[in-house]
Amino acid sequence: MDVAALSTALSMANVSNDIGVLMLSKQLDSMEDMGASMAKLMEQSVTPHLGGNIDISV
Repeated sequence: MDVAALSTALSMANVSNDIGVLMLSKQLDSMEDMGASMAKLMEQSVTPHLGGNIDISV
């Protein structure tokens, strides 16, 4: 078994793994931003005065 080839293969595997981790980290950040934007939109769509008063005639 060639030590240089094994070292190169291991190095390539480590680089591939590092790239995968960075891509997942970036995607997680993107999803967190999207979730924060969604929560902000939902807060803006709420009408706080609706349902505050009830008129009942008996």
